[in-house]
Amino acid sequence: MTGALEGIRVLDLSRVLAGPWATQILGDLGAEVIKVERPGAGDDTRGWGPPSVELGGEQFSAYYLACNRNKQSIAIDMARPEGAALIRRMALEADILVENFKAGDLARYGLDYDSLRAINPRLIYCSITGFGQTGPYAARGGYDFLVQGMGGLMSVTGESADAPVKVGVPVIDIFTGLYATIAIQAALHHRDRSGEGQYIDCALLDTSVAILANQGMNWLIGGVTPRPMGNSHPNVVPYRTFAAADGHIIVAVGNDKQFGALCRVLGRTDLAEHPDYLTNELRNRNRAMLEPELEREISNWNSPELLAAMEAARVPGGPINRIQEVFADPQVQARDMVVPVATPAGQDTPQVRFPPIMTASPATIRRAPPALGADGSAILRGLGLDGTEIQQLSATGAISLPEPNQGRK
Repeated sequence: MTGALEGIRVLDLSRVLAGPWATQILGDLGAEVIKVERPGAGDDTRGWGPPSVELGGEQFSAYYLACNRNKQSIAIDMARPEGAALIRRMALEADILVENFKAGDLARYGLDYDSLRAINPRLIYCSITGFGQTGPYAARGGYDFLVQGMGGLMSVTGESADAPVKVGVPVIDIFTGLYATIAIQAALHHRDRSGEGQYIDCALLDTSVAILANQGMNWLIGGVTPRPMGNSHPNVVPYRTFAAADGHIIVAVGNDKQFGALCRVLGRTDLAEHPDYLTNELRNRNRAMLEPELEREISNWNSPELLAAMEAARVPGGPINRIQEVFADPQVQARDMVVPVATPAGQDTPQVRFPPIMTASPATIRRAPPALGADGSAILRGLGLDGTEIQQLSATGAISLPEPNQGRK
């Protein structure tokens, strides 16, 4: 079995997270991904430790390892004419290019979409920026934390509007990477039918607005300004954390049948039969009366016993796991979510696999995240350059090659 995107070549000019997340997914699905990095430092996240681990004589930050598998690395200085020319040469043979430079930056090097489309009309060119290529903010730099605030997410996260809180992982970057991947695959399908490539403009702020989902629609059709509600749900009750005798658990009742089952588990069938709580709409309106009753009952239980009773009654609920407990969870382990991947130096590094399981064209992890520039010579030889030409490019500073045996046994 082969990956669905086998035979597709991706030129990855992105760094940090949103772009690398997209290109890692494309790599998992079988595409060949060539990561172009700056000589010297490479992708910013290479230095975003601790924690870091030494693999083959080079330090790899955990952050970099999280989003750069299934890629080859070449270090090119695009500010040098020879470096930009190399990237154009690679773009000629690429199917997809992903970049996250500020709007207009790559035009200085002849690496913008119009320049590359002229030599490769089939190229799918995806730009990821903070605010997109148009509008009054187009020239601004964008960062996940900044856009979580500007895009409304922080206004509905946390306990109160007086203490705004960001989400604990960079969800805007990650969601933008996912949207970019979806758009790229749609563009590939369009190219199959039409023969033409296209330009994809992805913005972190656009993503942030889109993922407001029900909270955004609450405002658009109801004129209701959503507010932070801690762990409560704006539309569904009871759907929140509760304190058991030994710690907090999650109760996620999604319908009236589940609410009745929860009440039976707690020995409070009177709540299920109460006229103020018969439907979710009524429970939502009257949550201030209902939830204290549930809090009192749940506080008398130890969480393992209550969760077991809820599971037997088919009431959705669960613990609040710390990260180490997540990876120790028997369901996570049964699904083989963590895969050991050998580096060229023969050391194993853990990787969290692509989540969907596909029967005909499964995602695979074929390469550990690369050392900076580790594949430069091989990539350039694939373009037809010989050893002398490669050394000349290295001497001019247009490319940077790793030290002999770096990243190898």
